[in-house]
Amino acid sequence: MKALLFSLLSSAALAQTPCPTREAWPTQGWPEALVDTSAKATQLAALEAYAFTLTGDDAERTGLRTNSVVIIHEGKLKYEKYARGFTRDNRHLSWSVAKSYSSALIGTAVKEGLVKIDDSICVYLPEYVNSPKCSIRVKDAITFATGLGWQEEYEDASYQASSVIAMLYGIGHRDQLHHVLSHRQAAEPGKQWNYSTGDAHLAAAVAQRALAQRHGRDAFWKVLFEPIGTPNVVFEVDAKGTPLGGSMVYATPRDFAKFGFLYLNDGCWNGERLVPEGWVSASTTPSETFVQHAPEGQSTPSGYSWWLNIERPPPTVKERPWADVPNDAFSANGHWGQFIVVVPSWDLVVVRTGDDRDSRIDLNELAKLSYEVVR
Repeated sequence: MKALLFSLLSSAALAQTPCPTREAWPTQGWPEALVDTSAKATQLAALEAYAFTLTGDDAERTGLRTNSVVIIHEGKLKYEKYARGFTRDNRHLSWSVAKSYSSALIGTAVKEGLVKIDDSICVYLPEYVNSPKCSIRVKDAITFATGLGWQEEYEDASYQASSVIAMLYGIGHRDQLHHVLSHRQAAEPGKQWNYSTGDAHLAAAVAQRALAQRHGRDAFWKVLFEPIGTPNVVFEVDAKGTPLGGSMVYATPRDFAKFGFLYLNDGCWNGERLVPEGWVSASTTPSETFVQHAPEGQSTPSGYSWWLNIERPPPTVKERPWADVPNDAFSANGHWGQFIVVVPSWDLVVVRTGDDRDSRIDLNELAKLSYEVVR
C-alpha cells in the first residue's frame, strides 16, 4: 500500500479532488475573531500562566521562555500574545521547523512534475553522479533515512563531535551540502532512521535545484511563500547559495501559522493545490523507515519531516505522544521550543516561539490549553 502511495506521488499527473473551501483565506492577513476575554477569563489565565510565566531572572535562561503564542481556529485569528520584547512584526528563527518547510518544497516540486521522490538525489545534484551517495533517494532526505553517519548534537558538544555545529559554524559552513555528503555511509539508505539536520539541508538543495529550472533563483517564494501570503520569509543560504533547509528559516508567528494552515487544508490554498493530492496524508503517516528502523526510546513518530500523534504508533513508540490531543494532530518542531501544531479535527493551528534552554514546553499541554481558550 505504501509503495503504491509513493508511486502515485511520483506522478506529475495526479487526479485532483476538490480543495477545502473556507469563508476567507488569510493571504493578505488573518481575519480576526478574538476571544471574549471576560467569557474565557479562566481559560486564558490557565494558558498564560503556563506559557508565559518566567521563573527566575530572564537573563539566567531558566524555565519556559515564551516569545509568542498565536492561535488560529476555524480559519480566524482567535488569540495572540507576545512577550520578552517581541511583537507581531518580528521574524523568529525557526530552527528545525525549517525541516517541515523543506519537505513541503519537495512536495511543490513533485506537484509540478520536477521531482520524483524515488529518484536518486544525483538526478538533481549532477556533481555527485558516480558517487556512492547516489544510492540516496529524495524520499530518504525527507524521512531521515539517508543512512549517513550524521551526529546530531547541539550546544553542549564541540564541532568535532557535532555534525550540526561543524556544518553551521565550523569547518563545513561555507559549503554545507558538501559537508553533509562528505559523511560516511553508515547504513544503506532507507535502512536506518537517524534524525538529521543534514538530511533536511539535502532535501532543500534538491528542491532548489529542481524548482529553479522553471522558476529561477526565487523559486521558493514563487511556489510556496508568495501564494500563501508570506513573502517576507527569510530562508538563509550558505556561501555557495545552498538553502539551509534544516534550521534557518525566519518568519513571523502569523506567517508560521499560514504554513500550518496550508497543511490543515490538505496542501491547498484558496482553491489551488500547492503540493500533490495525498502529500499531506503521506507526510503525516509514519515513514516506512521510521516504522522499521526507529531506535528504541524515540518517543514521537515522524513522516515527511513532521511529528505525529497517531492512534497506533509503531512498536518503538510506547504511547501516543500527546494524550489529550486528537490522534490526527501533527507538528513542526524546532530547537528551544519552536512549534507549529496542527489539529485537523479541532480546525486548529497553534504557533509558539520561544527560547527554552533548560526545559521545554509540553506540546500536549500547550495544545490542550489553547483549544480550551477558543472552543
